[in-house]
Amino acid sequence: MNAIHPRVVLDTNVLLDFWVFDDPVARALRDAVDGGRINALRSGDTVDELTQVVMRSIFDLATEDRFGILRQWDRLATPVERIFPAPVACTDRHDQKFLDLAYTARADWLVTKDKALLKLARRTRRDGLLIMTPRLACGELEAAA
Repeated sequence: MNAIHPRVVLDTNVLLDFWVFDDPVARALRDAVDGGRINALRSGDTVDELTQVVMRSIFDLATEDRFGILRQWDRLATPVERIFPAPVACTDRHDQKFLDLAYTARADWLVTKDKALLKLARRTRRDGLLIMTPRLACGELEAAA
């Protein structure tokens, strides 16, 4: 892992914690993304999912807030254009896109709250990919500081 600027894939649920729920647990991670201390990665499929999710009426966001989230993510995250299938399969096919992105980009971390992805953590560790919760990622950031 690049201790100074780890390459990180952030699941949609973590991005919602950043910009919709303002979850205190994820603030240090959000600050690291905002400050460029981690290299956040995105793919077309992961952006499509974020777009679909923030457009849901359940979040009761103003149109300008919805597009503000998408613009911010576009500005902060590095795009990865050609995505290849990961050698590990997720039981939830909707989450496979994050695993594929992480393996394609040789990410150091995949940060998620999704149980199907978290169950793969031991298996992906041998390939150098740490799958962890936002709380653990914040701990990693503290330890590296």
